[in-house]
Amino acid sequence: MKKNSADEIANRTLVPILALDLHYEYLNELKAVFADMKKVSKISSQFHWKEENLKIEERIKDEVVLITDSDLKIVFASKGIKKMTGYAEEEILGKTPKMFQGPQTCQSVLKEIKDAIKQKIPFKKTIENYKKNGETYKCQVDAIPVFNQKGKLSHFIAFEKEDKNQSV
Repeated sequence: MKKNSADEIANRTLVPILALDLHYEYLNELKAVFADMKKVSKISSQFHWKEENLKIEERIKDEVVLITDSDLKIVFASKGIKKMTGYAEEEILGKTPKMFQGPQTCQSVLKEIKDAIKQKIPFKKTIENYKKNGETYKCQVDAIPVFNQKGKLSHFIAFEKEDKNQSV
């Protein structure tokens, strides 16, 4: 009978520990989103564009946010980039999104993206990209050109997520 009491006590102590682990994980996610939004706000105020019109705060929780300058050099990637691609933000800053492309990347989709960038218009495409470990994944990209107050192209913001259902 005493053994059952010990088992009961052991089982009771597991529940709060698991709850704390879940709570800790959630807090870390919130901290990461807050840190990402702080970086985005700094970029937007430096280049005089209004991030609230772009709904970044709403989307950054569920999607990877990638910001490039007008030359398509990556200046920011949200924390989710590591989970989606295997790359940390520090590894991709200063590079172009071409680093995610490879032999299976559809050339016609790339041409459509290049045309949209050249015309400075928004686009939504799904493209076969490559992770750091060489695996491919389907990436839904919803990109928007961002202009400063003088109307000059400042950045591109891409909201990305892995598409596990759609074929490219």
